[in-house]
Amino acid sequence: MPNILINLKKEIFPLSLILILIISRLIPHPPNFTPIISVAIISSYFFKDKFLSILVLMISMILSDFLIGFHKNIFFVYLSLVTITLVFYNLREKINFKSMFLFSFFGSLIFYLISNFGVWILGTMYEKNFSGLLNCYIMAIPFFKNTFLSTLFFSYAVLVADSLYRKKFI
Repeated sequence: MPNILINLKKEIFPLSLILILIISRLIPHPPNFTPIISVAIISSYFFKDKFLSILVLMISMILSDFLIGFHKNIFFVYLSLVTITLVFYNLREKINFKSMFLFSFFGSLIFYLISNFGVWILGTMYEKNFSGLLNCYIMAIPFFKNTFLSTLFFSYAVLVADSLYRKKFI
């Protein structure tokens, strides 16, 4: 029983940070300026259990989407976030202040490629051929900027908070 309490104590801070990130998804924000890719990367950093990393992310997404609303591209959004979590779970030992810029870029790129593939495959705006897919990706470039900037902002904010917490309490 004491080990469970010690483990729970260790998890409260990361869970609190992730909860704050999810809540920030619910407040008004510019298009694609959300913390959710950061949650996918950071959950891999905080939790040693791959299943827990994905579970925290999916519960967070489902709860916030329940309030925001579900949409037809949600499968591709969730798929991209699980993919990001799995990729960065395997790199979690390398997540730090130096690597976060590059990791934020690649996390954002994974999200961009998978979610916009979903827009192309499920939508009616683009022809169902390579040219249509390419056009879809080109039209989504302006959204990538906010995705990348928000991932940088929220990921570094969490790393700073974690560093301050560790200096003070651990």
